[in-house]
Amino acid sequence: MTRPLTASRLDLLRPDEVARLGGLEVVTDGIVEGFLAGLHRSRRRGFSVEFAEHRQYQPGDEPRYVDWKLLGRTDRLYVKQFEEETNLRAMLVLDASASMAWTGAVERLTKLEYATRLAAALALVLLRQRDAAGLITFDETVRSITPARARSSHWTSLARTLANTGPGSATAAEPALRQVVAALRSRGMVIFISDLLLDRPLTLKALKYLRHRGHQVLVLHIADPAELELARGDETRFRDPESAAVVTLTPSEWGAAYRETVRGVVRAWGEACRASGMRYALIPTDSPFGTALGHALKA
Repeated sequence: MTRPLTASRLDLLRPDEVARLGGLEVVTDGIVEGFLAGLHRSRRRGFSVEFAEHRQYQPGDEPRYVDWKLLGRTDRLYVKQFEEETNLRAMLVLDASASMAWTGAVERLTKLEYATRLAAALALVLLRQRDAAGLITFDETVRSITPARARSSHWTSLARTLANTGPGSATAAEPALRQVVAALRSRGMVIFISDLLLDRPLTLKALKYLRHRGHQVLVLHIADPAELELARGDETRFRDPESAAVVTLTPSEWGAAYRETVRGVVRAWGEACRASGMRYALIPTDSPFGTALGHALKA
């Protein structure tokens, strides 16, 4: 018997356990309910909803914000200041190329399944913070564009698109990245979600261009644990899901070299992103969603 969604923190469960509890909408809502502790706030002060502090009255301040009770007690004029909620415009850019369909174990979600759930959860967090969220999906070309909206009802459209996003048949190429860049006209935050099995110079060029145009850029590198380290075993045949290239090797002989190569690639992506003023986070597909959301929101 499946436990109620409120029985535990879904964001702390293993991703495959979460996925078995229901559809994308139910799962994502449960993940966010478990994770979200409250609205994020800016350091700016305005006249909004949540009280922040008092400050001394200055000529020109609106009388309606004067704390008349405090005036009666202290005989001094103070106005109430409130915390101003940020109004962020975020576009989730999701790689749905063929390599995202891969998983290294039958009990784990594919990279695309994990990424769609993570994207849906991020969108829900943003909308609950009254920020605008949109979505672009792409493989060798842009497949869908959902404009950024701040209405809470907008999440249904985003979730429906994500639920219907299947893997493409090829890798992302220059035309797709050009289309992505062209579609991101309004300055805001770009959350790029991909396994980064892409042409690195070309992809970095596109992301740097977005940064140059004033976007905040966050790169979420989705990786299956089996990609990060070769499992032990006998001679094994490996096949590239996009190019169909095949190589046969013995993990015990090549494991150390493979590990160092992968670490070098991850390090190179991280250093290149940070050097250009972008945030980067490596997210294995066996990470609890709460951990992944924490990486994204912290960045």
